[in-house]
Amino acid sequence: MLLGVDVGGTFTDAVLVDDGRVHSAKAPTTPDDQSAGVDDAIRAVLLAAGAEPGAVRRFAHGMTVGTNALLERRGARTSLVATAGFTDLLEIARQNRPSLYRLCADRPPPLAPPGLRVAVDERVGPEGVVRPLTDEEVRRVGDEIERLAPDSVAVCLLFAFADPGHEQRLAASLRERFPGLHVSVSSEVLPRFREYERCATTVLDAYLSPLLGGYLRRLGRRCEELGVPGPMVMQSSGGVADAEEAAGGGAWSVLSGPAGGAVGAGLIAAASGSGDALGLDMGGTSCDVSVIEAGTVGRTEAREFDHRPIQLPMVDVHTVGAGGGSIAWRDRGGALRVGPRSAGAEPGPACYGKGGTEPTVTDADLLLGYLDGDAGLAGGIELDPDAAESAVAGLASELGLGTLETAAGIHEVANQEMIRALRVITVERGIDPRAFDLLPFGGAGPLHAVPIAAELGIGRVLCPRTGGVLSALGLVCAERRRDTTLTVMLAGDRLTPAGIAESVAAARESLAPGPGSALEAVYELRYRGQSFELPVPGPLDPDPADLLEAFAAEHERRYGYREESGEVELVNIRLAAREPLSGFEPPRAEPGEPVRSRRSARFGGVPAEIEVIAGEPPAGTQAAGPCVFDLPETTFLVPPGWSAEVDAIGTIVALREEAER
Repeated sequence: MLLGVDVGGTFTDAVLVDDGRVHSAKAPTTPDDQSAGVDDAIRAVLLAAGAEPGAVRRFAHGMTVGTNALLERRGARTSLVATAGFTDLLEIARQNRPSLYRLCADRPPPLAPPGLRVAVDERVGPEGVVRPLTDEEVRRVGDEIERLAPDSVAVCLLFAFADPGHEQRLAASLRERFPGLHVSVSSEVLPRFREYERCATTVLDAYLSPLLGGYLRRLGRRCEELGVPGPMVMQSSGGVADAEEAAGGGAWSVLSGPAGGAVGAGLIAAASGSGDALGLDMGGTSCDVSVIEAGTVGRTEAREFDHRPIQLPMVDVHTVGAGGGSIAWRDRGGALRVGPRSAGAEPGPACYGKGGTEPTVTDADLLLGYLDGDAGLAGGIELDPDAAESAVAGLASELGLGTLETAAGIHEVANQEMIRALRVITVERGIDPRAFDLLPFGGAGPLHAVPIAAELGIGRVLCPRTGGVLSALGLVCAERRRDTTLTVMLAGDRLTPAGIAESVAAARESLAPGPGSALEAVYELRYRGQSFELPVPGPLDPDPADLLEAFAAEHERRYGYREESGEVELVNIRLAAREPLSGFEPPRAEPGEPVRSRRSARFGGVPAEIEVIAGEPPAGTQAAGPCVFDLPETTFLVPPGWSAEVDAIGTIVALREEAER
């Protein structure tokens, strides 16, 4: 059996896959110690499957430990060791303002504050060592670290990506002198150029690693007590790594949770559609959107998180604060707003009956009839319609609207937040969303998906039967993956097959792929004088002429022209070692007869009777909107003008009627 557990802002989801059969369970997330919620979810899914812990052969885990630590700024007390004169690099940063017209807006404070920075009397330039690092200086740096007593140290020296010798000496001395101290080294974390991004990523790694290591050790002990294998951890790149490796590189797991969902969405997009889909992962706290092409989610090498750059391979997702627990409120101009503040797991939406009093998206959906107040939600949540009505009525009085009008407005405003997010990753990048399916998942995604698809001109929506726990299913089927990047700066007569082969060999050595790993390479090139590179995939032994032509074609596709006489530089080589999970098949639809009933709902302010299909519908089940599929972990709403049919693996395929004609 294969086990996957994903920690969300409100619920912790568990999936157990046994020969194509999927068992699932939810447990409330425990923010103070996420491992407790993981323990609860594992016990619940083993009970649901009637399985023994010893039957589990692999446990893959996605978490939000790093994400939460960054947002709440409660990582390790981190010291930065940098070349003399460059200790303020984090604050100098790039000279662009976070908000163009807000002159007083500032970046968040550096993760390594000024009082914890140590200047090193050494210097490496592009041609080699300019000022040697002496043994006396190494000892002095150690003395400074002893005086400052940080929890973690980031070492980032100038040009260490080209010559890591000085960094390695300092790191070796610190690790020997302070055995319990975590040391992140830029030439190990990110051996590529651009000093600010390399420094920021290394400091972030040092800031998160001790916290992540402590969490994984606690989780490992719980796994040992339960009798299940220790966790493999989802990395931001969309692949899993051993817990020990993950604990030593906190920056690699910042997008651990969204990465699992993106992998699962790719699996369903390929199995139930054309392979091209827009992923819409709406949970209790936020919504992550992504573009999936040919069954694979896009990846990026750089992004900002909480206005902090992270220059590591990661799935390309865009996040907005629109989840089922997002709180609705009236702004100073009198407009209805939703999010980004969330009710979270505690106390949760008002309708959860745990003491919440503020109106949320889930409260609105319950009042509109999209959720069944008598049936409750996954994870043992009993719904309280009266509490939801009281919460929404309070906001309605502020807005001067009726309670149901306000509920409809909350639903619509939340939809618009997600539509804006989808336009960011499609229209703003020159991608036509109408050429894609919409693939919603998460506990709340399928409830909002079809109106979003209609506004974007999308004619088909794919709702997985495991939509409420798809991130956990993505963890189950995730491949092992390790990534590295090496800056090489090859141009002119140095851009030769031998020069490329030597650089690929150096990158491969740092990657240390295991036996049976498949290697894939991406080459980042630019015209001399340009500031940024374009990625071009290629073989491990490319012909330079083929690389130059592929780059020119990509440049022309992206920017509309190519420079026939322009000199091209090969800047970086990215390598990934992949070990796909063998023998995994998409889960199949289970035979059975769903329970059909009817209840009242509202569409566009008009009451309507809708059909309710409860349980896991078997393949071939058909229904016409307005209807609701009450699945075990989520609810799929099909409004008027759409129809739905269940395919062979249990995915509910909704089609717009005009699209069918």
